Amino acid sequence: MFVLGLRLRDFRNYRDAGISLGERLTLVHGPNGAGKTNLLEGLYFGCTGRSCRTVNEREVVRFGAGVTRVVVSVCGEDGEHELAVGFSPGEPKRILIDGATTDRLLDAPVRPLVSVFLPDRLELIKGAPAVRRAHLDQFVAAMWPARGSNRRAYAQALAQRNALISRIRSGHGSRAALATWNNELARHGWALMGDRLRAVEAINAHFSGVADELGLDGDPELRYRPRSRATEPAELAAELAERLQTDLERGFTSHGPHRDDLVTLREGRDLRAYGSQGQQRLALLSLLLAERQAIAAARAAPPLMLLDDVMSELDQGRREALIEHLRGAGGQALITTTELDQVPVGAGDDVVRAAVAQGSVLIEAIA
Repeated sequence: MFVLGLRLRDFRNYRDAGISLGERLTLVHGPNGAGKTNLLEGLYFGCTGRSCRTVNEREVVRFGAGVTRVVVSVCGEDGEHELAVGFSPGEPKRILIDGATTDRLLDAPVRPLVSVFLPDRLELIKGAPAVRRAHLDQFVAAMWPARGSNRRAYAQALAQRNALISRIRSGHGSRAALATWNNELARHGWALMGDRLRAVEAINAHFSGVADELGLDGDPELRYRPRSRATEPAELAAELAERLQTDLERGFTSHGPHRDDLVTLREGRDLRAYGSQGQQRLALLSLLLAERQAIAAARAAPPLMLLDDVMSELDQGRREALIEHLRGAGGQALITTTELDQVPVGAGDDVVRAAVAQGSVLIEAIA
């Protein structure tokens, strides 16, 4: 799926603005505070129906405005389509595909997949395990859409087991019913663990190669670290039963895939604890690009890559390596930068340059 263009109305600092994307690389440049990241966020918002920067989406509505609207034009094998997302604080989000209302944009077959690099996404490397679990599950859903239901089923079973534990603690629940939820949680948990393991294997097939291109040495690799040692659902159910007393004391389920982690290693050591800021940043970039390659191999087209202010964090050699990788991988990419000369691209008709000025002005040029 190819993104043709974006239109923003009352989004962040944009009153009314638009941009056409290049078939390969789009460069958005301008001074700090001009709205480059806002434009990138708007594109992500229009492709997914949610922000990549905040959970409080009231923030995306321009000051003084009551509603924001984002429209993304896309083109696929079956022709052109329009994705529109409207949002007003306190009201349900309105999502339309070709003018027809839909509840979820993430499941739409005409929606382009999107991968985004933001400086604060270093939490994927050095943050809490929950951040990495959520990201890994999102990758599973993008790679194999039908398997996304395993995560939802596990979450529902986990909520039911925790609710039963709470009732038992208050004297209103039956311990006998726990066996049923142990088995149910183990069944969905086993499927979820399998999905995550396959996902990490798929990413790892590309991770070391991308990391090498970007100059991250030390044999970097990803490793899935499940909490359970079970080799079948029955063993996971037994582990849950063994920890019942601990769960009753704590008031929640303390064991299972909701405690898993994804570890990034360099020289056999966890980069979260032993990596420099620069190594962690390269690992994050390598992870996202490897995921993009894995999806391209499975679904015949790479996701749209959004890279916010990535060049300022890299030296000249790694900037050139990144651009070379993006050109070789194919697909579309959008890069924001304060200085065009930070992005080592030559003249060519596959690069669109857009200058962003404060006040929602976009001046486009192709070179």
